[in-house]
Formats: sequence, structure tokens, C-alpha cells
Amino acid sequence: MAHFEKTLNSDTRFEGRVFTLTVDTVELENGRTSTREVVHHNGGACIAALTENDEVYLVRQFRYPFGQELWELPAGKLEKGEDPFEAAKRELGEECGLTAEHFVDLGPVYPTVGYCTEIIYCWAATGLTPCGMHLDEDEFLTPEKVPFDRAVEMVLSGEIRDSKTAIALLKIKALRDAGRM
Repeated sequence: MAHFEKTLNSDTRFEGRVFTLTVDTVELENGRTSTREVVHHNGGACIAALTENDEVYLVRQFRYPFGQELWELPAGKLEKGEDPFEAAKRELGEECGLTAEHFVDLGPVYPTVGYCTEIIYCWAATGLTPCGMHLDEDEFLTPEKVPFDRAVEMVLSGEIRDSKTAIALLKIKALRDAGRM
């Protein structure tokens, strides 16, 4: 039998531009009740742009919650109902000034399963063509080409801490090592 929890009541406590917070009462599989605080998020999309010279585009961006600049793959939030693949292609253009001919679906990532509904959809892209970078008005970042093996080492050393970036890069490496990419 699969484990489960049944929602008995859901109380919206906050509705913002990026997420909504609910406090839910759930019935556990043993019949008791408990409380769950849930952050509801539309999700996001990220893309690993791989060059013909075996480099990957990463961006350096200040992340306010951590008070520091982080290395990440180009990525962005999804609008409600937005197609994740189209969002990933949009972010590649906005943040790196690139379009791509070929894409590999790397699957979804659930970054914070304990309290958040966010799903980040990941792709790899090849056959890159410049198209002109066009950041959002409140977005400041620097794209850089990094040798792919160096980027993987940055994940393993902890220099790359962003979960979607780490997972996508390691998945690409595993697919390459298995001859599947």
C-alpha cells in the first residue's frame, strides 16, 4: 500500500507575486491529524546550453535570500499555465542571448519536497546561435562559458550550490558517460 496524507482543510495565509502559502490540516494514514505549511509555486525551467567546444553557459547572479552571488544555469519562473519548454527557451535567449537547434529533456526536479510544490523542468541544448541578450528590467546577471568538466568539478567541490544546476549538470555527465547523449 502506498503512503498517503488526505487534506481535510486548507487555509490561505499569504498570496504574493511569486508564491502562495497555505496551512493545511491533513489526515495521516494512521487516522491522526497533523498540520502542513505549504508554499505553492508555479515552478520554473532551466537550460544547460552546451557549446561545440564542450563548454556550458552558466550565469552569476546575486541571490538575496543567501546574500551572495551564485553560479546557476539560465532559468526562470513559470507563469501560471506556461509551457516549461517554451520558458526554458525564453530564458536561454533572455539570459545568454542564444537560441538552440536541439534539446534533450533532462526531466523535472523537485527542489524542496518537504514544504513546496515547486517543480523545475530541465533541458540541455545544443546547436547554439546568438540572438541578443535581453534581461528583465530587475534582472542583473553575467553569463559565462565554462568548460563542462570544470562545471562538474564546481558541483563536486561545492562551488556550485544551486540544486537545479547541480542536478542538470550531473545528469548530463551521467548520460554522456552512458553514451546516451
